[in-house]
Amino acid sequence: MTGIPKSLQSILWSRDINGLDFEKDKVYIINQILSFGTMEQLSWLFRVYPKSEIKRVFLEKPTKIYSPSAFNWITKIVFDNLGINLSPSAYVNNLPRNI
Repeated sequence: MTGIPKSLQSILWSRDINGLDFEKDKVYIINQILSFGTMEQLSWLFRVYPKSEIKRVFLEKPTKIYSPSAFNWITKIVFDNLGINLSPSAYVNNLPRNI
């Protein structure tokens, strides 16, 4: 596997892509692209990592960076209705507070 394409720097903005490691940084890479990626970037992600690994990272290493619509899209479309009850509070970054 060669390095991460320069076209992904805009989606992996908080790190220099030249210093990213496919294995050590996969939680960051997978969550960033799932949350903010275009269809082209998602396609790259699924070519690089098996769907089972992407799903495992999403479920076991939640990152609170998803919008409500991105979270719903990932759980219902990308992962074919996961069939489990996930708490959006572990993923969604702008849930309204109960007052």
